Amino acid sequence: MTLPVMEPDLDAATLRAWARLVDDAPFASLCWGERITFDNPESLTLLGALSAWTDRVQLVTTVLIPQLHDPVMLAKALATADMLSGGRLTVGLGVGGRHEDYCAVGADPATQTMREMADRVAVMKRVWAGEKVTESTLPVGPPPVQPGGPKLLVGTMGPKTTRHAAGWADGLAGTTLDLDLAAQNELFDVARAAWQEAGKPAPHLATSFWFAIGDGPAPREQVHRHLRRYMNWIPREYVDAMAPTTGWAGTADELRALLRRFADIGTDEVHLIPTDADLDQARRVAEVVADL
Repeated sequence: MTLPVMEPDLDAATLRAWARLVDDAPFASLCWGERITFDNPESLTLLGALSAWTDRVQLVTTVLIPQLHDPVMLAKALATADMLSGGRLTVGLGVGGRHEDYCAVGADPATQTMREMADRVAVMKRVWAGEKVTESTLPVGPPPVQPGGPKLLVGTMGPKTTRHAAGWADGLAGTTLDLDLAAQNELFDVARAAWQEAGKPAPHLATSFWFAIGDGPAPREQVHRHLRRYMNWIPREYVDAMAPTTGWAGTADELRALLRRFADIGTDEVHLIPTDADLDQARRVAEVVADL
C-alpha cells in the first residue's frame, strides 16, 4: 500500500494513521514517492517518521531520484533509515519525469539518465560497503543493517531501462497505467532474461497502479480528480483523455480478481497507489488482501 502523499491537506495524524493501519494489516510493504515542486512531504524526512511509526512492514521508496541528492548524503540517510527500521528498507530508484524538480534543487536536467543514476548508485554502494570515498579518517557511516545496503529496485516502464539496471538493481518497481497484463508480463520476461544474463538471482518483480475502490461511477471519478491534481505538468485535456483508462476503479471482488491475474504472471508485489486520503480506502483493500 502506498501512502496518499500526493493528496492535499495532509497532516502528521493522517500519515501516521495510514502507516499504522498498513503495518497492522496484511500488506507486505508501505510505499511513497518523491516530488520536489509539489506539496507532498519530503521523502527522507518521512522515511524517518515511518521507521518510528511502524514495526513490521517493509518500507519502500517508489521512487527516489538520486540525481536530486548528493549520493554520499543520500547513502548516509538511507543507511540511517535502515538502522532505525531494523533492516526493513527497500529503495526504489528512478530518473524522474519532471525537469522542474531537477531545476528546483539546482540539479542539471542533463543528468536525467540511467547512466548517471547507475554512477550514483555505485557511490552509494561503496559507502554501504564501508569504503572510504575520500581521504577521510573514517568511512561514512552508520553501516546499514542489511549487509551491502538495502535492496534496490529500478523504477521503470520500458525494456531498455530494465536491461540497463540489471547490473545494479535487485528488481523492478514499475508502473502500469492501463493495466495491460500481457505488456507487463513481456517486461517481466525482459527482466528475467537480463538478470539471468548478468548472473544474478531472479529479480523482484513489482508494479504499481492508481486505484479507487467502491461501487458505481464514484471510484472512476475519484481517479480522474487525482490524475488532474497529480499530473499538473501535463495539459488538462491530455489528462482528461487518458483518465478513463488509467489506473483501476471498481469493487472489492473486481480488485481481488485483478490481483490474482497479476499473481498468475509472476508478479511478486503490487504497490497500490490511493487516489484519496480517506483511510477507508486502505481498510477496504486490506480486507481484499486478507482474502487472497
